Amino acid sequence: MGVLGAARSGKTIMVALVLMVGSFYAGSLFGNNQLIYVSQASSQSAPFKFTNKIELTHRRLPLVIPETGMNVCPLKFNEHIPCHNLTYVHQLLPSLNVSRREELEMHCPPLEQRLFCLVPPPNDYKLPVRWPTSRDYVWRSNVNHTHLAQVKGGQNWVHEHGEFWWFPGGGTHFKHGASEYIQRLGNMMTNETGDLRSAGVVQVLDVGCGVASFAAYLLPLGIQTMSFAPKDGHENQIQFALERGIGAMISALATKQLPYPAASFEMVHCSRCRVDWHENDGILLKEVHRLLRPKGYFVYSSPPAYRKDKEYPMIWDKLVNLTAAMCWKLVSRQVQTAIWNKDENEECLAKNAELKLISLCDVEDVSEPSWKVPLRDCVQISGQTQERPSSLDERLFSYPATLRRIGISEDEYTSDAVFWKEQVNHYWRIMNVNETEVRNVMDMNAFIGGFASAMNLYPVWVMNIVPATMNDTLSGVFERGLNGAFHDWCEPFSTYPRTYDLLHSDHVFSHYQSHGDGCLLEDIMLEMDRILRPQGFVIIRDEEPIISRIRELAPKFLWEVETHQLENKYKKTETVLFCRKRFWAII
Repeated sequence: MGVLGAARSGKTIMVALVLMVGSFYAGSLFGNNQLIYVSQASSQSAPFKFTNKIELTHRRLPLVIPETGMNVCPLKFNEHIPCHNLTYVHQLLPSLNVSRREELEMHCPPLEQRLFCLVPPPNDYKLPVRWPTSRDYVWRSNVNHTHLAQVKGGQNWVHEHGEFWWFPGGGTHFKHGASEYIQRLGNMMTNETGDLRSAGVVQVLDVGCGVASFAAYLLPLGIQTMSFAPKDGHENQIQFALERGIGAMISALATKQLPYPAASFEMVHCSRCRVDWHENDGILLKEVHRLLRPKGYFVYSSPPAYRKDKEYPMIWDKLVNLTAAMCWKLVSRQVQTAIWNKDENEECLAKNAELKLISLCDVEDVSEPSWKVPLRDCVQISGQTQERPSSLDERLFSYPATLRRIGISEDEYTSDAVFWKEQVNHYWRIMNVNETEVRNVMDMNAFIGGFASAMNLYPVWVMNIVPATMNDTLSGVFERGLNGAFHDWCEPFSTYPRTYDLLHSDHVFSHYQSHGDGCLLEDIMLEMDRILRPQGFVIIRDEEPIISRIRELAPKFLWEVETHQLENKYKKTETVLFCRKRFWAII
């Protein structure tokens, strides 16, 4: 580790990049992660010299990476999210349906407007606090926003605490703590005889999740949560959630289906999520119906202000009528919280369709990947009758019935699980780091979730991505009790920079080789660098020519790179790349 020399050349400022010393938590709970400068004259070993330039660079053809290495974006782009760029969205506003909040969805700019430079960390960025301490404390300098603490301080979302942000576990409807609120929901679902687990809740979708304290306090109960919120007035809420080490992504319920399969969750939760469920003939509630498993719950906690809102009785009446038309049952209502149960009664649905209260979706709609699919103003019948195991551990190791429907046998499932268990053991040995140094993990081509299942032995969560251009195996991933989403790697992912500690890429690059411009190897590498935390790992398995090309390019992206020989699924030796993002900053 060392300092990079700073130089000036004409009008271009050469990068002044500093390798930060990664002294994780030495001597104290949080450690000394301050930026350390090591000069060329230091008695320490010779520094690694960077030549990369600070220069705002856009995507151009032909795609050329300078000999000096990838250019570095100016510091003001340290939170750049390409497909949620407010400047670009503002250009689109005349063509967007603002009444349905279309501006909050992902809108990727054309290639010539995309940045093609490395996103720098903010001033005084520190290596993140480790899990589980990060659930309650993160460095202020890493998410240097005060707006959310000022606006939501009274609701105990987040408070300033010296050099840290402190998360006391509160929320809009549970300012006295998520644990009490979670038990209250369990009581409401079970007539005060049990909790969420005894109500059959194992996987949850949290709509408008705030800083994801609800999900954080479900984890000890063995309940897995996919949390999402838009990049809006509270734009850094997802950044807080991810910095804490809680699974979350930027998304919005507006005009398109969410990127999750049908019948994925036992509970969809909205605690003042600022979604107008009653509008547009309840089209957003119909999306909830698609996502809920049979017998699943919709939890709706309305704003306290609604009690004095003259329109609230009208809103409530609309909700009651819409849910009744979908054959949901209102199982409990206490003050500002109402809970419905999705009773997938096909006879009831057919009758309501005859009465023109609803329309039913075509059967084939169920099997289509929900990636950029417009919301359908119809009620989808999942057709699922098989009971799911009642715990995450059981789901993780049970053969998902949905895989049989897409041609993946139980033998293939078992062999995939055995293979990834072996590979994950090799990965940790080769990375040679304390397991708590890795928390946020993404499998960029998850297939049926074998890698994530093997990682379950470690204190990590895994975002399982199934490329939208591949076979839809994501329903099987969710059936195993895992989280994930559809995505197309020709576009940037909906997350903040410096989100993940480990990215796993199994034949992602070769899949996109023939997909044309925007999906080039360099494009995907740039996006990987953007979402990777400093000192984070990238593990790449792919065809030999691709491995050679990435090995050649990695230093230009300021990645350290090693090659290791491991067996593939066919018991043949292949080269696997282990890259690590250097810890650098602009000075």
